[in-house]
Amino acid sequence: MSTRTVRSIVLALLTLTAPGDVGFSQVQGTKTAKTFIDYFLPIPVNGTLSKAVWGAANVGPRDPKNGLEDVTMKQWDYWDGKIIKGSDGRYHMFASRWEQAQGHKGWFGSKAIHAVSDSLTGPYLDKELCWPNDTNGKGHNVTALQLPDGRYAIVVSETRPGAVFVSSSLDGPWKLLGTITVTGDSKWRASNEIILLRPDGRFQMFGRRGIVWISDKDVLGPYVAQGTGIYAGIQGLPKHDLNHFEDPALWYAGGLYHIVVNNWSDRKAYHLTSKDGITGWTYRGLAYDPTVDFIRYTDGTINRWAKLERPSVYIENGHVVAVTLAVIDVQKEQENGNDGHGSKVIVIPFDGAALDRDLQQQATK
Repeated sequence: MSTRTVRSIVLALLTLTAPGDVGFSQVQGTKTAKTFIDYFLPIPVNGTLSKAVWGAANVGPRDPKNGLEDVTMKQWDYWDGKIIKGSDGRYHMFASRWEQAQGHKGWFGSKAIHAVSDSLTGPYLDKELCWPNDTNGKGHNVTALQLPDGRYAIVVSETRPGAVFVSSSLDGPWKLLGTITVTGDSKWRASNEIILLRPDGRFQMFGRRGIVWISDKDVLGPYVAQGTGIYAGIQGLPKHDLNHFEDPALWYAGGLYHIVVNNWSDRKAYHLTSKDGITGWTYRGLAYDPTVDFIRYTDGTINRWAKLERPSVYIENGHVVAVTLAVIDVQKEQENGNDGHGSKVIVIPFDGAALDRDLQQQATK
């Protein structure tokens, strides 16, 4: 029996462990309590696992009908990927794309797009640009949320100062609401920003700088910083290369505020929680790692993408039930366009109810 087969069997057994049992880190030689990475579930096969579809051999046989991608890899690289379920029962994904012929560096010209699927895990059909008549659709770091008045908002940053577009329908049309503002810094520019409508009705923003911002007014702000960056003071959080932390996902579930943040240089992501979303952030351990075999299908087949970035969560009934990741099959500098390599958005089922239950049990011990 091969090493890979043994490893896959061990990981499958670990997903069945009881709360508090060891997780993926045991395979790597250290016994610890389960962390975020241990709650990913097997991916249903929507199409056929293929070795012929684009991508490096290290990814392994994969389902091109999972998530959002250009199956031909002749037109688009896709990135980002926030899912909202509409009243029509369809799943709406908001992502970005750029011409694959430009390679990964083409993200500087990325544009925001809307895609739909009848299934949470895909396949998602690209329905074209969200705002084709506004700077030709320009938008990156695409994320989305529903506002208190029922409208929907798309937030983009990095290639724009921090723009918010709104629509009464997930199908658009999308209209520019304005630019995000913060107090005390007229030159502030958004980078990797995500905005959460809190249970208390306020808006919370978090981005690359690791600063919690709160707006009591509306989605555009003005946002007020709730102190300095949170990462330096969190016990146990790996402190190397804090300036490399990026792409945070922010959500509320199970009575806690959650952050998953990616470290681009070591390719790992970390999970943090807080009771109020502002103070007392606690390090909960590894969120994901491309060197660990956690992306797996129901038949046990494993996928290993070179990089996993731009995490986002999809929540139903108060718990995370799926995680989206922007993935690339080679290192970014090796994706040069027209070379059979590229990026897409994958959708992985997730047992958020178990995660929330286990965190609550830990809190009562």
